[in-house]
Amino acid sequence: MSDRQHHIMVVGAHCGDAEVMAGGIVAKYTRNGHKASIVHLTAGEKGHRTLPPEEYAEQKRREAQAAAEVLGADVYFLPYKDAELPVNDEVIYQLADLIRQVKPTIILTHWKESIHKDHTNTSLIAEDARFYAALPAIKRELPAHGAWGFFYCENWEDPYGYEPDIYVDISEVFDVYVEAMQQYELFRGGVSSFRYIDYYKALAVMRGCLANCQYAQTLMRPRGANVQKGPAIPGYPL
Repeated sequence: MSDRQHHIMVVGAHCGDAEVMAGGIVAKYTRNGHKASIVHLTAGEKGHRTLPPEEYAEQKRREAQAAAEVLGADVYFLPYKDAELPVNDEVIYQLADLIRQVKPTIILTHWKESIHKDHTNTSLIAEDARFYAALPAIKRELPAHGAWGFFYCENWEDPYGYEPDIYVDISEVFDVYVEAMQQYELFRGGVSSFRYIDYYKALAVMRGCLANCQYAQTLMRPRGANVQKGPAIPGYPL
């Protein structure tokens, strides 16, 4: 375990998104003595074939609580509606206030180039909320807090331009990751015909092949964040 305790915050558009795209990473960190928080901006309540949105939202929140317990994370819910997530100061300040309250050191969220508008909006909201949370000149109830680690996660609905540059070995917690996904009826096949668990298991295998381990999840740095400046080529001193 690192001498410094980290706190990962994963910001997802719908209950379930954060878990599938970063659940293995969360489990690895919490099982090594670090903290994690999962934030769901909407419940993702409008996709059930038979349940009305209000009833399915309650189910999704229960499933999210169960998944967070499996992963060893805290869980938070914002009050926005599936498919209607806005990008405005109200939601940005709500998330910024939560960042100041929870004090994460690392924030993970969706890559913005998505087929789902809620995913795109979540990425934009998380970027601005992190910025607002860190500015002392923005006066809120709580003092400013800077979460200097910020990365995008891999999600099958956010594929355009996603280029992973970080591979995290999750082999030791892969079973925990799968168990967390299984808390959701959606991922077990009861809501959608899309084979979520098969897809994310296969993705972890494929990324593990590229990382020379059994299973891996990936992250992407913001563009420009990898720029290094110095007197020589990094790793090749004069």
